[in-house]
Amino acid sequence: MSAKEERRYVGIHNDRWGGMTDTGKIIRDAWVFGLIPETETCEGWLPAGLEDLWRRVDAEWEKYGFRVANLPDELRERFLRIHDEAVKRARELGWDPELDDEEDV
Repeated sequence: MSAKEERRYVGIHNDRWGGMTDTGKIIRDAWVFGLIPETETCEGWLPAGLEDLWRRVDAEWEKYGFRVANLPDELRERFLRIHDEAVKRARELGWDPELDDEEDV
């Protein structure tokens, strides 16, 4: 890869444990807030695009004190659905939330 080429994101479904990463969380939260459609996996995105998405997600969370309990009912229900589905998919892939990132390699 040349110095000018930037590494592109593999997409949430191709990411580790189906997206149980910091980037995956940003994408799921972006779905919750409607910043991107739930069909958008961010596959092929450059780091700058993901960083911009993180900033937008962070701004949304700030409105609610960064607490799920403070979300309006509709957003809280969407959050729980999206994150529950992600945990289920990750567990089916063998993910164990009790293991540290370094331990499950």
